[in-house]
Amino acid sequence: MSHNLEFVIEGLCCANCAAKIEGKVGELGEIKSHSLNFMMRKLNVELLDKKTEKEVTSKIKDIVKKIEPDAKVLLVEHEHNHEHEHEHEHDSEFSKIKLARFGVGAILFATGLLTNFGSTAELGIFLAAYLLIGGDVVLSAVKNILRGQVFDENFLMTIATVGAFAIGEYPEGVAVMLFYQIGELFQDKAVSNSRKSIKSLLGLRPDYANLKVGSGDKKVNPEEIKVGDIIIIKPGERVPLDGKVIQGDSTVDTSALTGESLPRSVSVDSEVLSGFINKNGVLTVEVLKTFGDSTVAKILDLVQNASSKKAQTEKFITKFARYYTPAVVIFAALLAFVPPLIIPDAAFSDWIYRALIFLVISCPCALVISIPLGFFGGIGAASKNGILIKGSNYLEALNSVSTVVFVKKGTLTKGIFKVAKILNKREISEPEFLYTG
Repeated sequence: MSHNLEFVIEGLCCANCAAKIEGKVGELGEIKSHSLNFMMRKLNVELLDKKTEKEVTSKIKDIVKKIEPDAKVLLVEHEHNHEHEHEHEHDSEFSKIKLARFGVGAILFATGLLTNFGSTAELGIFLAAYLLIGGDVVLSAVKNILRGQVFDENFLMTIATVGAFAIGEYPEGVAVMLFYQIGELFQDKAVSNSRKSIKSLLGLRPDYANLKVGSGDKKVNPEEIKVGDIIIIKPGERVPLDGKVIQGDSTVDTSALTGESLPRSVSVDSEVLSGFINKNGVLTVEVLKTFGDSTVAKILDLVQNASSKKAQTEKFITKFARYYTPAVVIFAALLAFVPPLIIPDAAFSDWIYRALIFLVISCPCALVISIPLGFFGGIGAASKNGILIKGSNYLEALNSVSTVVFVKKGTLTKGIFKVAKILNKREISEPEFLYTG
């Protein structure tokens, strides 16, 4: 019997590495299907047999450790699926340290450009700037080479910039690493903003439910509520689970789920869905679905896993990237050494310099991240505006849509009205006209 697993890979920052992890996981014989969502750092795996769960989990951790040693693999328990706040705190602290190093390195780089020191001092300044700005890239390249993972963006950036130092082009070597790291910062910021936009819809998740106990009630986790339990929903509270009203009358705000701007009246025997907001009266509700099967849980699942449904363009670029980096390195080597051998008076230093430039502009991480980031940003921007797109494949399909028909009234407006224009036919000022007493 097949069985689904979900993993969170904390610290997964490299799109190219994510593609490698996804490829290696796909080679496991115990897996029926899999999908790695780099943007949300989630790996979903469907097993052929539930009995292999521990074995597959161990193999996945080994794969991630080999490709991205600083990343941490966590198996998600859906019964208690909460966000890992400590990861964000760690990322924030790490970013501050990285930015501080980056800032000092940039100052040293500017100092080296604007001042005239001796050759030894100049080398020392630019080398210090290089290590502060790109030391982590070089270290990652060395670690990956020792593990047999040679062809990645860290290797390309390292060989290109070290080569620049080798031929005496110190400023170019530092500048290349500087601009690369700036690009990485912008990429991380874009991914982070899209993550926040997508997670903005997670406010639908109820924090608690008032379970009726005897003549009173107590606050419990919505996931602990069973079908048939009785819950109390007080004015201003969000309905935590789908159910049927057995006592009380009220109006509920359904806009978060349906887009309807007008509050809806509910009374005994009315059905209420999780995510509705109770406006005034107290409602006693019999639970009809567990939290996992409730409307809000399904919406949350769609929001968090929207970008796991990949478009055909994304699937192609992931496969293409596996062969792209080795091809780039081979072509750069040919570019460096073949032309000087066959072109009269061609200098090796000139062609090596051109090969280094080619390596820099051919960095695979930008290629691998550009298309998924475009789709992810689109899903995030839509989520920010309350529009849920269930996957990149659906977003890509929208490209061919020419006509949209809305068949239900009242879902395209916010229900907030203001005076657009005053046609005054009497001798009265506009403030007096609008004055209501």
